[in-house]
Amino acid sequence: MKRQHTLVFLLITFLAVSCGNSKSNEEKSEDNPSQTEEWISLFNGNDFTGWEMYGEEPIMEQWQIVDSAIACNVGLGEKNAGFNRSIMTTDDYGNFELELEYKISKGGNSGVFYHVVQLEGNGHDYLTGPEFQLLDDEFSRSESEANKMVGANYAMHAPSETKKPNPFMEWNKIKIVYKDGHVEHWLNGEKILEFKEGSEDWYARKEAGKWAKYEFYAKSKSGRISLQNHGDEVYFRNIRIREL
Repeated sequence: MKRQHTLVFLLITFLAVSCGNSKSNEEKSEDNPSQTEEWISLFNGNDFTGWEMYGEEPIMEQWQIVDSAIACNVGLGEKNAGFNRSIMTTDDYGNFELELEYKISKGGNSGVFYHVVQLEGNGHDYLTGPEFQLLDDEFSRSESEANKMVGANYAMHAPSETKKPNPFMEWNKIKIVYKDGHVEHWLNGEKILEFKEGSEDWYARKEAGKWAKYEFYAKSKSGRISLQNHGDEVYFRNIRIREL
């Protein structure tokens, strides 16, 4: 009888601890929704598996794999080859947290887009997807307005003046968080921008600026992640995402 009581006690203790851990894990998921999914690598470092051209096939020769990085316009330096097609993921994402590293040429311009949708007759990703602007601010040849510099929600919101981008051709780390319209831009570990997509302020900025005439801009709440070919030399690596 003593042995049976001991076994029953141990079983009850085990069940209590298990239920407690289960509740703790559920509470953690609710309090930290970004922890509910695992990170997924979007680039294997070897080829373009999981990527395709925006609007056409195959992937254009301007895009290459160099030293385990996705590279665009390799060796161009300070020259510009002219605006061209982006590459994008083959999968769609809605709420997400995206991280990647990039380095860009002196004076270079590029961008990372999300919620990109291909429309018939639509030649470029920027007509549908918002952009985390990538730019060499110091020697920029193409942009000078605050809401078009590195870290901006391009042509909409300017990033914080405290941002600390690394010099041209040095690696920078960015993060984009999108959760039900709440958006965060991070650069090198610092949150440099936060805004609410679809708010009164957001619509006011849209109607007063570049995107006023583009009805499909930021209209979709899910879509592809894309990397821009603005004609400049740029590299991307350690690209990963998790759904929220």
